[in-house]
Amino acid sequence: MNKVLSFGELLLRICPDSPGDWLKDNSLPVYVGGAEANVAAALALWNIPSAYITAVPDNYMSHQLVDYLNKLKIDTSAIQYFGERIGLYFLDKGKDLKNAGVIYDRNYSSFSALKPGMINWDKVLEGVSWFHFSAICPAINESVSSVCEEALLAASARNIKISIDLNYRAKLWKYGKEPDQILPSLVQYCDLVMGNIWAAEKMLDIKLPEFSVEEQSKDYYLELSAQSSKVIQEKFPQCKSVANTFRFDYGQGIRYYTTLYANDELFVSKEYLSEQIVGKVGSGDCFMAGLLYGFYKELEPQEIINFAASAAFAKLFTESDFNTIKIEDISPLVKSYENQ
Repeated sequence: MNKVLSFGELLLRICPDSPGDWLKDNSLPVYVGGAEANVAAALALWNIPSAYITAVPDNYMSHQLVDYLNKLKIDTSAIQYFGERIGLYFLDKGKDLKNAGVIYDRNYSSFSALKPGMINWDKVLEGVSWFHFSAICPAINESVSSVCEEALLAASARNIKISIDLNYRAKLWKYGKEPDQILPSLVQYCDLVMGNIWAAEKMLDIKLPEFSVEEQSKDYYLELSAQSSKVIQEKFPQCKSVANTFRFDYGQGIRYYTTLYANDELFVSKEYLSEQIVGKVGSGDCFMAGLLYGFYKELEPQEIINFAASAAFAKLFTESDFNTIKIEDISPLVKSYENQ
């Protein structure tokens, strides 16, 4: 079976607690992550042939991490070894990566040092039927953005399907370019675009009507999702499907639903409601993995969006960046949270 190849930076998430008890306890929880690695891990757990390409230094710590990925049944044969360091980020447990408190420590990492011509894409793309990356990659620097375009050209020439997650990280776009100056040239190669209506506006210049910052009605958001998706497909003819997530804070918990625009129709997932969750990191990546799982298995659009939404919501009840919930455990976990 052909592989799904995910391309992005492998990261370590360090979790100092807000009160500062980690100083007294001399202990910091560490999780392996990175948006694309999270996707690769979920797909491997769900028995989809999953491969991952990143760049890490050639040292014992990197080899420990790669061995860990191998044990998760992720194909790591394409990983590049060079450079000085692995990227880090610091975030308190339970917080979102969009939270103002996130601290990135990714400068001079091996992945950030990638340049066009360094990766043999002819070799890397052998046996690959789907290539996935996220908008985090081109946010790192202009050189990595060029590597993304190099990969997309190579994948497109081989008729490999391509997907992108439009995750916006304001703290990463620091090299003099705005997302809407970079992303359109990459999204033109993509068959599947995933994100939300606000990310599409920010990164692809897909304009939304002016409205209050207060949460609007679900019907209103669904209409905006359909409008935004149609414009994306008109602007980027290669795009066959657009997926959007809607995740709103609900006390200490979450209100969550998603959409998939395909075949000129908007498919809407079930809605989930929980007054308390464990953590937000990796939920969007799990949604992305759910979409890829559905498309890989050639499910119907409604089946795809239902599975992806339930998987993403289930991920909210785990601490790690990587998804640890098997397919057979997703439905029983989320069923009681369905908002009728």
